[in-house]
Amino acid sequence: MAYAMTGFTVRDHRVQVPVDWSAPERFGSIEVFARELVDPEKASEDLPLLLFLQGGPGHHGPRPLGGGWIAAALATHRVILLDQRGTGRSSPVDGRVIGGFAGAAQAADYLACFRGDAIVADAEHLRATVFGGRRWATLGQSYGGFLTLTYLSRHPDALTRCYVTGGLPPATATAEDVYAATYRRQAARNREFARLHPTDVPLLGSIADDLGSTALPTGEPFTVQRLQQLGQPFGMSTGLDEVHWLLDTARTPSGDLSDAFLASVVRSTGFESGPLYAVLQEVIYHQGSREPGWAAQAEHDRWPSFAADARPLQLTGEVVFPWMYEQHRVLRPFRAAAEELAARTEWPLLYDLDRLAANEVPVAAVQYYDDPYVDLDLALATSVGNLQVWITNEHLHDGLRVAGDTILPKLLDIAAGKARVTGR
Repeated sequence: MAYAMTGFTVRDHRVQVPVDWSAPERFGSIEVFARELVDPEKASEDLPLLLFLQGGPGHHGPRPLGGGWIAAALATHRVILLDQRGTGRSSPVDGRVIGGFAGAAQAADYLACFRGDAIVADAEHLRATVFGGRRWATLGQSYGGFLTLTYLSRHPDALTRCYVTGGLPPATATAEDVYAATYRRQAARNREFARLHPTDVPLLGSIADDLGSTALPTGEPFTVQRLQQLGQPFGMSTGLDEVHWLLDTARTPSGDLSDAFLASVVRSTGFESGPLYAVLQEVIYHQGSREPGWAAQAEHDRWPSFAADARPLQLTGEVVFPWMYEQHRVLRPFRAAAEELAARTEWPLLYDLDRLAANEVPVAAVQYYDDPYVDLDLALATSVGNLQVWITNEHLHDGLRVAGDTILPKLLDIAAGKARVTGR
């Protein structure tokens, strides 16, 4: 089906894929959905294809409103927006789906089929069945960069060029390594928040001290741990100010927590729009043999300054903890399966390091100095042939969102040899 929107024409595509690509009969099939965008004035042209690999994990592709990086891409490409398996219109996985399994082990087996290797296999099936096997370029934002290196590891012949924004993966690091690095950066972001908004620091502490048996509008408990989740957007360019303005109306004139503030906490810290984001948060790092357990929780316990009773109160970042599966109602159906995944000690490899080192597909990436989500040192530790990395402090993790109309053209020029970067 094709339809027009302001600035582009949309065509919807649906394909059936097995849940488990290694054993197609195991869980049956699911639907994968993608949108194809094209400039109406160029709809009859044989334009190159650009597959967008969404960040996440567990988030669907963007719903375009015009402008930004998509407008820049449509000047030269047909853009494919993939809803990764389990998200958006691609057979979404929610509590009802997980509740249909016989037990936690079976549900965990199912959820383990939603990692990057399966997403890349889905993309390959889409390319073969819908686009006639034409090679395409990819643009990977954040977790989409992880998918890019998995794609290069498995199907480099499918790719013409690859562009990565804030998402070169720590392909040789463990989840434990990742959180050890990102906790340091989140601590720095808390210091910057205190510098910019010093009056918010005692306000946060007073809110934490007053919570007691406070409930959110959803009926969920409003705990200090949930309050600390407000720091998740600290990795974004506007994240510090967003938290400041949220706190601006936290209390009513009588000193109570306002209804508007409580509603904002639900929106800012909930997982209703993507429970897979929580379930897969650590799973995307696991390869080969590993020690069982929750990596983020273990690292959190090494930082007494992030404890719920510490003052000044520190806000946590892009992390998922076991307690969330009790306090967040949308995650409760996933609790037992998430525990099973955390206990697993053997995982398939996601990256072929030898193939990546010998890669010949042009790859242009931008990484951000102070990004607390994707640590720069870990991102640069993986050897990738034909990779050029533009390193900048102009943006944080959301550079593509806030400045995509300048970032993407520069990456296109870097990959085409029209611009150079220093470093690797």
